[in-house]
Amino acid sequence: MNILAIIPARGGSKGIPKKNVKSFAGKPLISHSINVANKSTYITRIIVSTEDIEISEISMEYGAEILDRPQNLAGDDSSTIDVILHSLNLLKLNENYIPDIVVLIQPTSPLRLIKDIDDSIKLFINNNCDSVISVCEVEPSPYWGLKIEKNYLKPAFGEKYLESKRQDLPKLYVPNGSIFISKPQIIKKFSSFQTEKTMAYLMPPERSVDIDNDLDFIFAEFLMKKFNILNHYHKEG
Repeated sequence: MNILAIIPARGGSKGIPKKNVKSFAGKPLISHSINVANKSTYITRIIVSTEDIEISEISMEYGAEILDRPQNLAGDDSSTIDVILHSLNLLKLNENYIPDIVVLIQPTSPLRLIKDIDDSIKLFINNNCDSVISVCEVEPSPYWGLKIEKNYLKPAFGEKYLESKRQDLPKLYVPNGSIFISKPQIIKKFSSFQTEKTMAYLMPPERSVDIDNDLDFIFAEFLMKKFNILNHYHKEG
């Protein structure tokens, strides 16, 4: 089975300049995503889609192939799904290569474990679903949320939720940006990994930081050291 990991990494970044190659826990940020993909039991090919020479050189050094991304897909408003579709179309055109499964691994989520990659792929393979997306629980619960109405605080979802204990509230989840899995035909059909038959792969909050700004970067690096995540790479590999 051909399982392709695509890591989209552009050179420009408003929040953190040269974010994808910035040193994170002693190595370029993108290298952590390449490393876990390389050590996955299931992933058979790893491609980094980028327009940036420095990202290309570092990615190849850590064992990924490079797919040149056009400048029109490297802007702040460029869509990740368009990058994925471009990569799949180029691979089919140039090599007649069509993977059985596509795994989107974003370099801004460096705290995932090899186990997260492999368990989410197993979840996808063993179930009747269109896709799998990694998520984390939303805390504190939005059901405790308040809105301001005519200068006064009002419950956004009703008084009954404000009086509920945390464990009694409905659980809500959000994509944590770490792992997206589907088949090429599903991605092309829906232009998305999200369909009515998407399953969730639940990850804990300490592995769910998506780096977007300097504070995220500092916090993620702290969590990497606090939970000894780098050692997991070696133990699992």
